[in-house]
Amino acid sequence: MGIFTRRSRQDAADTTTATGSVATLDVDPALAALTGRYTVDPAHSSIGFTVRHAMVTNVRGSFGDFEGVLELDGTDPTRSTAVIDVRTASVDTGIGDRDAHLRGGDFFDAETFPLMSFRSREARQLGGSTFRITGDLTIKDVTRPLSIDLELNGSATDVYGNERVGFEGSTEILRSEWGLTWNAAIETGGVMVSDKVKLTFDVSAIKQG
Repeated sequence: MGIFTRRSRQDAADTTTATGSVATLDVDPALAALTGRYTVDPAHSSIGFTVRHAMVTNVRGSFGDFEGVLELDGTDPTRSTAVIDVRTASVDTGIGDRDAHLRGGDFFDAETFPLMSFRSREARQLGGSTFRITGDLTIKDVTRPLSIDLELNGSATDVYGNERVGFEGSTEILRSEWGLTWNAAIETGGVMVSDKVKLTFDVSAIKQG
């Protein structure tokens, strides 16, 4: 998913010395070793959201059913990719009636559009262990670009011998840009549900053999 890096292309490009020899790329071998195909582990990951309700408080929710595949290239993050699919019917805010409304036609229309998806197109380092992943988010029948800022949390081998990598991040969207426009006016002014939604990601992925 482009969460590993090396020096910039300009800094890391092969250069010719005064004697005509060529310098090698400065690639971190520890990061290079993590190159491979990973599957997201839903049991140890979360995809959530926060939205302002009635102008005064926040409602938090999550999606319980999702899957993803990450192709990580530790020597060149621009070659890394991510595919994430989320089942919209798995939305959970802790209140059954509200969740049913979200699954219905006013919002996700989960029966007609069972999946929302993200497909990455680009990854780059912002500094240190922070990265920006840019791709396309599809909700219902609308596809629009989306960038997600991620923090690399590290990698480890768990007690079952699985090689894992973890990261967390967030982004904000205007739900109206994906056709989620339902709202209701409140007596004191304003609307029931804000247009701006914060999306949060906390992901653990397992390397495949």
